[in-house]
Amino acid sequence: MLRRLPIESAHPIIVFAVARLVLVLLALTVILALGFPYEGRSAFVMGVVALPWALVNLWLARRKPGIELNLLVAVGDFAVLLMLQLLVPETLGAVRVAALFFIAAHSHFQGERRGLALAAVVSATLVVATQIRGDEPVSGEVRALYEAVFVVSALATAVVVGTLRTAESASRMRARGVSRRILQSESRVRRRVAEAIHDGPVQELIGLDMILSAAGSAAETGETEESLAHIKEARELTARNIVALRDEIVDLGPYAVEEVTFDTAIESCIAIWNRRYDFEVLATIERIELPPEVAGDLFRIAQEAVVNAGRHAGAEAVSVSLRTVEGQVELRVTDNGHGFENADPLAASHPGHLGLGSMRERAELLDGSLEIETSSKGTRVLVRAPLPPPQG
Repeated sequence: MLRRLPIESAHPIIVFAVARLVLVLLALTVILALGFPYEGRSAFVMGVVALPWALVNLWLARRKPGIELNLLVAVGDFAVLLMLQLLVPETLGAVRVAALFFIAAHSHFQGERRGLALAAVVSATLVVATQIRGDEPVSGEVRALYEAVFVVSALATAVVVGTLRTAESASRMRARGVSRRILQSESRVRRRVAEAIHDGPVQELIGLDMILSAAGSAAETGETEESLAHIKEARELTARNIVALRDEIVDLGPYAVEEVTFDTAIESCIAIWNRRYDFEVLATIERIELPPEVAGDLFRIAQEAVVNAGRHAGAEAVSVSLRTVEGQVELRVTDNGHGFENADPLAASHPGHLGLGSMRERAELLDGSLEIETSSKGTRVLVRAPLPPPQG
């Protein structure tokens, strides 16, 4: 599909329109300095056709920049060049250079596929028009060489510029997707934490207040055993809520790694993971000096992998390994669950596993890579990233 890519800012469109006008004015200046050569034909094309066209496009670029992305604008630019070439064959070299400029600009606006199609049509049209005109300043093998270089250059320019434009748009769209998922994830976390606090600690604290009130009443009436029983129940209730709140803190994020090392943060979570998912977690972690932001991203990846093993894979055992390999830090999380049932774990449409996308994004933030191998025998998450230089 020859679909045009979206443009976020009108600034490049305005710059292109200004550049078009500057080229026309420069050409008119040269024509005036040379005393209106070629019997005034070049002056006619540039002054009567190209100049009004450039002014109109500059006005549209400032007022309605979206119109400037229409393919008809590109057709108009190349029509001016074709007219100049047909009326003034001596300007063949200048026309070819200007054509490459316009091909590059329009390939940026139209994208890789449209730009390539446009370059093919334009270069072929100009070459054929030159042959039809028949009185070009260069002929024979030299002209054939020039034309071949022009066509290849036009196509290569369209491919390179269009590819860069496509990559830019893909990166921007991906960044939007990341931002959207972050906002959605934040909303889910807020809702979950609110529900957990309301249904858990808040209700428990209400019960704790009632228990302590009963203990106080019993103490006032001299019923010591009843008062002690209430106090014991209150302590058990308090301990239970301490555990629940600690679990929530661990789920909220790797804030512990700002104060402690990666291995300490992982070890502090093992007991919680064992209790919550009823499986064994084995940690083999090399002590590596990592900046807090690097340790935080690695911790989040490991946490997501362990949580997936517990919630989705039905694993009975999970191992977490961190080590250095050839100047890189390597994080490996494996489990013996049932895997992803032949689905691509990193596919954007894979339901129920949005966290896997965040794992890949965190790995890329570390300038590293993420690999996930899965089968009915288990899943392996492997992250490799450059080892940060020692902090001085």
